[in-house]
Amino acid sequence: MKNIYLMKIPKIVIYGLLLTSFIWSCQGFVEIDPPETALVGNTVFTSDATATAALTGIYNRLMTSSNLFANGTRSFTLLAGLSADELRNHSTNQDQIEFYFNEITVTNDFVFEIWRELYRYIYAANSVIEGLANSEGTSSSVKRQLEGEAKFIRAFFNFYLVNMFGDIPVITETDHQLNNVLSRTSVTAAYDQIVSDLTDAQNLLAEDYVSNGSRLRPNRSTATALLARVYLFNEDWNNAEIQATAVLDNPLYNLEGDLNNVFIKESQETIWQLQATRARINTYDGFYFVLTRTPNRVSLNSEILSVFEVGDNRQLNWISSVTPDTETFYFPFKYKVRFSATDGPILEHLVVFRLAEQYLIRAEARLQLGNVTGATQDINVIRNRSGLGNVTSIDLAGIEQERRIELFSEWGHRWLDLKRTKRADAVLAPIKSSWQSTDVLFPIPQEEIESNPNLIPQNPGY
Repeated sequence: MKNIYLMKIPKIVIYGLLLTSFIWSCQGFVEIDPPETALVGNTVFTSDATATAALTGIYNRLMTSSNLFANGTRSFTLLAGLSADELRNHSTNQDQIEFYFNEITVTNDFVFEIWRELYRYIYAANSVIEGLANSEGTSSSVKRQLEGEAKFIRAFFNFYLVNMFGDIPVITETDHQLNNVLSRTSVTAAYDQIVSDLTDAQNLLAEDYVSNGSRLRPNRSTATALLARVYLFNEDWNNAEIQATAVLDNPLYNLEGDLNNVFIKESQETIWQLQATRARINTYDGFYFVLTRTPNRVSLNSEILSVFEVGDNRQLNWISSVTPDTETFYFPFKYKVRFSATDGPILEHLVVFRLAEQYLIRAEARLQLGNVTGATQDINVIRNRSGLGNVTSIDLAGIEQERRIELFSEWGHRWLDLKRTKRADAVLAPIKSSWQSTDVLFPIPQEEIESNPNLIPQNPGY
């Protein structure tokens, strides 16, 4: 009898159990413990502390479970890695198998849970925006920062929704009666809302970080980094270059010379990271990807080894292997900590945005604008950091390769790149016998369509 409760309430926004699911103490973000009872409506926004707790609870929620969008067995990183050519499947879970063979059904629980979870966060962000607008107890500086973070969050999750599902309902308020009957908005209109939110976030967010010297809460450059990616995906090369340059010129950020330091919590390359919340587990990427025995979930597709040039330190430092019997299994080793034997200090946080991506974005934008020299210079920065020599010129195939080996097993970059460059058929059809061109989109969950027929038509191929 799964999801009986969820089927009795408005689907998209009530999944969040209203804002109450997000009002809790978040160690490292706030210094107060919220009351035991649920805080709703304007009660939440009577002080800077409670308003901040409402917002930062979203980040905490992202990291509290091993099977959410950002984490572990149902993370977008894992599922997109299976959908593309990055990860091998070793699980007997049928829902995971469907991702690996690109035969996802409309009743796949993982798809349903991703849809539900992302709209839950969007609902929470909308609640914060509305609450702040009516708040008289929140200071102007805190109000600006929180509104900027909420609009960034809304844009962040809409970005992933539109790339997973295509046309989606774009929700900007908390009226569940309205939201429950919304139709799907075109991809173009969804991106218009994303750009609008990110532009607002840039104007609202502080330039520096407000999370006690850490990079756990978005700042202006976080919004700018996502905006650069959005413009790249929409082939707005000029604006992609402008936004990426704004991040690259910021003295807060520098590429780490030692590849083993890129994913530590003090990394100067990090633009935004999510804080570890469970004792002895730094990140679930480390916990589930680092292998000590025969895998029962995923391993790294060994084919990627052939893509690296000889002497590329990314292969030496970011890929490892285990041979428990006669077969060798490879795994992503960007995060080094699988599990701490004792309650020691946290060494790694989950990196969401980092500087290397901005070099890759600018390189591609520059190349598309005809600036081959500038594009080559950006690529050589990434190559030099990896122990490789300069290339004299770069083309789109070379940039695709650099993105593949720099960003593997991070937030589905490979899957998203194959889709946006229309290379999915050429790359995946030869290695996946059941591949169809329509597999580049996931299906709208059947339970959602049954609850709201305005979500019809279903995505092609399902």
